[in-house]
Amino acid sequence: MSSQKTLNSISDIKDFFKSNQVPIYFISATNFNLLGIDEWVNNFKFISHIDCFEGQHPNLFSPNEEVPHEDFTSIEDINNYLLQHPEVIKYINSRAVNGQKGKALFLMFDEKTEALANAIGLEVCFPSAQLRTFLDNKVNTNRIAQKAGVACVPHVLAPVKSYSNLRQVAAALGNDLVVQTPFGDSGHTTFFISTEEDFNQYQEEISTEKEVKIMKRINCYGTAIEGCVTQHGTLVAPLMTELVGFKELTPYKGGWCGNEIFPNAFNADIREKAKKYTQLFGNQLAKEGYKGYFELDFLIDKDSGEIYLGELNPRVSGVSSLTNHSKFAMDDVPLFLFHLLEWLNVPYQIDVNALSTRWAAAENMDSWSQLVIKHTIKTLELATKAPQSGIWEMKKNGNIQFVKMDAQRQSVVDDNKAFFLQITQKDGYLYEGADLGILVMRGRLMNDNFELSERGKRWIKALRGQYRSTIIDAGEFDENELLNMEGFKML
Repeated sequence: MSSQKTLNSISDIKDFFKSNQVPIYFISATNFNLLGIDEWVNNFKFISHIDCFEGQHPNLFSPNEEVPHEDFTSIEDINNYLLQHPEVIKYINSRAVNGQKGKALFLMFDEKTEALANAIGLEVCFPSAQLRTFLDNKVNTNRIAQKAGVACVPHVLAPVKSYSNLRQVAAALGNDLVVQTPFGDSGHTTFFISTEEDFNQYQEEISTEKEVKIMKRINCYGTAIEGCVTQHGTLVAPLMTELVGFKELTPYKGGWCGNEIFPNAFNADIREKAKKYTQLFGNQLAKEGYKGYFELDFLIDKDSGEIYLGELNPRVSGVSSLTNHSKFAMDDVPLFLFHLLEWLNVPYQIDVNALSTRWAAAENMDSWSQLVIKHTIKTLELATKAPQSGIWEMKKNGNIQFVKMDAQRQSVVDDNKAFFLQITQKDGYLYEGADLGILVMRGRLMNDNFELSERGKRWIKALRGQYRSTIIDAGEFDENELLNMEGFKML
């Protein structure tokens, strides 16, 4: 344990991070997931492959020169590339304090990432890649939920080699099924199966797995919630809605494409049960050897009102920016700072139940939404113009205009303004599923029936209108290059 004095209040925690001297890095494809944490934590820097702010973010470093590398097939590949890049190594060495290189945070990493970070003197501030991979397996997630006493959608876990085999093992689940493979983005690895024709479409992906999760298909709403496993118990942020499968945003039927956080989302019973389940799951994660930040997706059955666990992300996630920028976080401190406290080995005292309850109170919440905008059509294009990151304003005629570069979404104060984070840049490729960018604004973007609002549709149309591109003949690329362009989960 550190010789640092015990932090006994939120004020103590704020002061500690404002005076932090340990270099801390978030290394990833972009800085989206922990955007804004640098404003709370002194000496916090982003090392990104994509500079979403085109050199204008004061705490973001991105190497200028690209060095030879294998084709990227994952965020892990990107991080491993960054950790070996001479400019990155030089940057980290130049910021060492008393010979200490500092701490490293990642969205995704593997054993190679751990070894590379260690080789340049960085300490990874997350549970091991081996443990995270085990927990990230959707089959294992369900077994952990059962140990924790957290309800899951009626399901079976089994290998499936044929359609008749599927029907045999899932006979009790009805005709309409959802099959998930152990790893991957829900938009790519969640299969809706009612007929043999449906199964044949996905047979190769399903039958090659040792075990898959087969669920009864329910009519449900998606939700997301984040927590942090601490030495004092599991701290829980409020439940938020999830935008899933909107054709205006994503080409994938089950694909995540945004979230809303607002006071009293869902009824009190659902909110309380989600909080309880998250605490139970987090406490079980602690028994599995995990500590720190995590995210859970819950599914709410529209017909019965029951709430079920969907999946676990044992890391920061695509909703972390919403969690860490909402009013409750601004008034106290972002949830992610408790992850840092655990991994900096700083002694502190908190009442996790009291803090979770305070954060869930309507008066301590405001309303925000985010949209993840993807290229939704089956074309291959080269972007010749892309809208820049910062604050945009919508005019009465539905057109939008850039207002200013800004790295802080709190600068959005009016309903006709939004913060846009650029992902696909000029000279970048547009292919089906490519992330164009993230749009964040105050207020809601769905109605109570989980339908995309007209306001949301206007902003999506206007943002897409800011891109210019030229069609590329797919024949210019070999098959492997095209497959690599099909992308992977970036956020």
